Order: sequence, then C-alpha cells, then structure tokens
Amino acid sequence: MAKQCLRFYIIITVEGLREFLLIGIMNIDNTLSRLRQFKSVQNNNGELKMPLKDNTKLQSLIKEKALIIEDNGQFELASGDKSNYFFDMKLVSMDPEGSELIANAILELLKNEDVDYIGGLESGAIPIATVVANKSLQIKKPIPAFFVRKTPKERGTKKMIEGNLTENSKVVLVEDVTTKGESVILAVRRVRELNCRVDKVITIVDRLAGAKENLEKENIELVSIFTKNDFNL
Repeated sequence: MAKQCLRFYIIITVEGLREFLLIGIMNIDNTLSRLRQFKSVQNNNGELKMPLKDNTKLQSLIKEKALIIEDNGQFELASGDKSNYFFDMKLVSMDPEGSELIANAILELLKNEDVDYIGGLESGAIPIATVVANKSLQIKKPIPAFFVRKTPKERGTKKMIEGNLTENSKVVLVEDVTTKGESVILAVRRVRELNCRVDKVITIVDRLAGAKENLEKENIELVSIFTKNDFNL
C-alpha cells in the first residue's frame, strides 16, 4: 500500500512539474512576443522602428493610398528632380487612420524630449503638425503647432510664420516626404531667425536623395519613419 501511494505521489509530482514548466515556457514566449511587438527603437540609419503592428499598418496605408508608380512617368518633385514614382502623402496625413498612426509615431520619437513647438513648411507639414499637436494634448504633453509660409501673406498680418511660435524656443520640424531637404531648410532658417533651436527634422518618408547629408551641414538630424527602400523603390 505504501509503495502504491509513493508511486501515485511521484506521478502527480512529475505531472505537476511538467505543467508548471509548460506554463513557464508559455509565459516567456508571450513576454518575448509582446516585447517584439511593442518595443520601439531607432536604428543606426535614423529610421524609426515603430511597434510592428503600427509600422506595418502605416506602411500598407502609404503604399495603398499615397504611392504612385508609373514606369514611363516623370513626376517633377519640389527639388526639381524627375522621378517615376511619387508619394501623394496628404492622402495619408489627412486620412483619419493615417493621421493617427503618423501622430503616434512622431510622439513616440519625442517622448523623452522637451519640445516647445512642432511645425514645418507649408503645405505638407500642416496636417502633420496639427494632428501631433492635437494628439499631444491627449497624452498630457501638449506641443503647440505652427507652419512656415513659402512667401509672406499679402494681407492681414503679412506673417511668414502662422500659428504658435515664440522666440528662444526648442522646435522640431516635420515633413511628409523628404528628397534633398531644400524645402525644410527654408523653414529651419525662418525659425532660427527667432533664435529658436532646431536640431531635428522628422519625415514620414526619406527618398534618400541627399537630405540627410544636407541637413547635417545645418547641424540637424534627419529622422525618417520610412525610406524609399521600405517600398522596394
């Protein structure tokens, strides 16, 4: 009888240990999965690696709505260059889901930084800066927005900078698509005329056409959420 009880006890103990180990392994797998999904890091190329789900969703939305490819087409870019592909990014930055994903990505980049204002050159930066400002209030870290005109307004206040911006502030500039960086550098210089500090530009897509190098000459870091390589271009 004692031997039978001992045998029964050993079986229960082994089964219990096996179950305990299986539960432990499952918990480890779940933890690693969640870390892979939600951890946001930035790689050596200055590209944001968003949480996998959001990254894929935003990338798919850009590919579906904004990316136009014409093998025989020649789109003229703001830089003056010609290209057979074009990102009509306002179709994403002014889309309810797209704007939300963009705002989340930018605020993730800025979560450990003290930023007074966010803005950029008209018109691509306007919806981006606006949605980031709106979203920033929801997370209790308000960042007011502004935009820089390409030419002075001919009536009213005749301002070059519209919205919220004061002198001696720390500013981050945003762009929807960056090619050589010439457009955003115009905004940089206007903002610096107010003795504001600008050392970072965040772009949704970098076409890898020299913007990073040109901005480095202005002591500015270009941070891209995506590059053209993410769309096999």
